[in-house]
Amino acid sequence: MTNISQQVSNALEAGQGILHLAPNWVPRSFMMPGKRMRLAEQDLYTLGAHRGGIDERWFASTTRADNGPGTPEDEGLSYVVGPDGKRFLFLEAVAAAGSDLIGKQMMDTWGRWPLYCKFFDNMGPIPHHLHQLNQHVQPLGLEHKPEAYYFPPQYNPVGNNFPYTFFGLEPGTSKEDIFACLERWNEGDNGILDYTRAYRLRPGSGWLVPPGILHAPGSLCTYEVQWGSDVYAMFQSLVEGRVVPWEMLVKDVPEDKKHDLDYIISMIDWEPNLTPTFKNDHYLEPMPIGDTSAEGYQDRWVIYGKVHDQDLFAAKELTVAPGAEVTVRDSGACGAILVQGRGKLGVYDAETPIYVRYGELTNDEYFITEARAKEGYAVRNTGREPLVVLRYFGPGVNRDMPKIGSYQELA
Repeated sequence: MTNISQQVSNALEAGQGILHLAPNWVPRSFMMPGKRMRLAEQDLYTLGAHRGGIDERWFASTTRADNGPGTPEDEGLSYVVGPDGKRFLFLEAVAAAGSDLIGKQMMDTWGRWPLYCKFFDNMGPIPHHLHQLNQHVQPLGLEHKPEAYYFPPQYNPVGNNFPYTFFGLEPGTSKEDIFACLERWNEGDNGILDYTRAYRLRPGSGWLVPPGILHAPGSLCTYEVQWGSDVYAMFQSLVEGRVVPWEMLVKDVPEDKKHDLDYIISMIDWEPNLTPTFKNDHYLEPMPIGDTSAEGYQDRWVIYGKVHDQDLFAAKELTVAPGAEVTVRDSGACGAILVQGRGKLGVYDAETPIYVRYGELTNDEYFITEARAKEGYAVRNTGREPLVVLRYFGPGVNRDMPKIGSYQELA
């Protein structure tokens, strides 16, 4: 039986430093699928209605989905497709040959691929919630979950029910106001949205969301880069008529604090939630990397900016014109997903699917190793429309990425 190290070696050799990944579908019991991820509609509930509809697809993930009792051990974990067609866990590949995949520095620092990326696609909004700061979840053996969003136009032909996101809290909101909302949990709508502000979502833009920030993501299909954790606390008791159980507020709260409202409120990072400059501090517009359109391609930063002064992640969007080819070079390993077109990505014939059955293999997702990213690989458009590839990067890779608000300098 071939061991994992040999499987990784075979895959790296065949892909010349690029791994082919299989689709990684994840259900959520408390949401209604938005039907824009190209998964066949008859397969949205194929895992069982009790598990919820499939409204997420995770990319290059070594993070297990925390979906409660009954969750399969490999839910949320990505699989590599070897040259013989057999699949093995990306998690196991990193454990066996991490330096060859994500680079020695990242492996020495983190011991793993410490983040992941996904599409989340819902018919309506997600409840107002936050992802805890490290100080609140490290005692539980967990990690914080900073995240950032980009709304790819190709996956947003419609906005669905509520393409607006509530972020933060209105300036002047007090801890007593939120305390009262939590006290009203079992009375239906606890009224927390009375203390926040909604921003209209626009395809082709994004947001950076550090831990401790309350947010209720709207109904655009979202490309989300995030730390490799699945912690959260839902602060809204009713959304679109659906009850949010108290357990979803205190899922990642110490056992002796699950009814301690003062402790629960302390998980909110108050100052950045209340700032009147919230949009300037968190909103993202794409930033072109040079002007290369005359050469048939354009690369852009779509997710950038530090989180609490730390370079944790970033994402770029590459567009290649029909018939054009570009050699892509990056500073570190990345996960890549096609969102439009077809062509060659390294040695692979890559294409964006329009209709996928659950369990079927697609040719739109890849992982580019650090060595291959630095040496470069060719991306060629063989189709009649633009070829568009999103790729995301881990911590410490892109020291040259723009700062939050840099897009305003382009105006």
